Amino acid sequence: MTNARPAPPTASRGVPVSGHRLQGVDVARALALLGMMATHVGGIADQVDWADPGTWAAIAHGRSSSLFAVLAGVSIGLTSGRAMPPGPPVIGRIRGRLAVRAAVVVAVGLLLMALQTPVYVILPTYGVLFLLASPVLRVRPRWLVVIAAACAVLSPVVALGIVPLYTDAGMWEVQLGLVYPVVTFLAYVLVGLAVARWGVARRRQVALLASGTVVAVVAYVVGNVLAPVPVDASQAFPGVPYAGQGSSPAQALAQLFLSPRDHSSSIVDVVGTSGVAVAVIALCTLLFDGRGRTARRMAFPLAALGSMPLTVYAGHLVVLAVLPGYPDSGSAWGWFAVGSVLFATAWRTFLGRGPLERLTARLTRLVPDRR
Repeated sequence: MTNARPAPPTASRGVPVSGHRLQGVDVARALALLGMMATHVGGIADQVDWADPGTWAAIAHGRSSSLFAVLAGVSIGLTSGRAMPPGPPVIGRIRGRLAVRAAVVVAVGLLLMALQTPVYVILPTYGVLFLLASPVLRVRPRWLVVIAAACAVLSPVVALGIVPLYTDAGMWEVQLGLVYPVVTFLAYVLVGLAVARWGVARRRQVALLASGTVVAVVAYVVGNVLAPVPVDASQAFPGVPYAGQGSSPAQALAQLFLSPRDHSSSIVDVVGTSGVAVAVIALCTLLFDGRGRTARRMAFPLAALGSMPLTVYAGHLVVLAVLPGYPDSGSAWGWFAVGSVLFATAWRTFLGRGPLERLTARLTRLVPDRR
């Protein structure tokens, strides 16, 4: 199952194996960040109604956080050798640094939760996922997809099974494993890791764009035909399967495994959102990587935003915490989006790496190179 190829010569000497930064991946990450901001402050509808253009922004629900998680897997893959992960002893150093990175992300997440904004903070789950991905860094892409598929199948069962553990839980507790179920989001990270291991060649990105689109369309068609979203789905809790009032046992079973509802943790939800994420990443890579100086300049504002996800994510929650009232409108999202892009562009231009990214990098370097 594991990759038995020898480490690349550069990696065996302790040289970083991540290669040049992919601007398309940063743009995709910016889209995920802006989408999550929309779900937090944008006043968007709960569900998409394709007959009503005013609800179309609701596509950000579920898909932004899943894109963020898939990109976490991509990031792990890019910083651990891309298509050719190194062998011992370098892989041990990479795993150590990944553990430090996980600890930083969890710590930042807990601090943001302490601000008590009415936002479910994804970072603690995000950090745990880094640790869970560490053992499979050298697994081949096809096996990563197989494991991700197994996680997708287990996702609704585990998400429903842990609900009794959160009886009488408050806002703080539900952010730790209920709203963002670990098994569900592990599937996303493994898909992202497989994408990074698959490689960044143009023909492979075209294949990923096509396959991601087809998978997403098929998943959502199956879900909407066999398990349409219940009319009272607004009562559902994020991350938890929901059958709807008065559902028959067959309908409840269909909702458990096949519901297309965002954040339902069903197989259709995990597969569909994974397909969307893969297609978005591939499209951004095709549009902005290897396209010359003009494309780089056009992408730079969004790429700058996507290059400092921890800083931007934390920053927008800090702003929410200090505002006198909670914003919830399209104009509020516009101010957050424009402000974030301007901040990231200026910081990237004059200071380079984002402040929290710089801190994380400095702490990960405490894990020494193995000579």
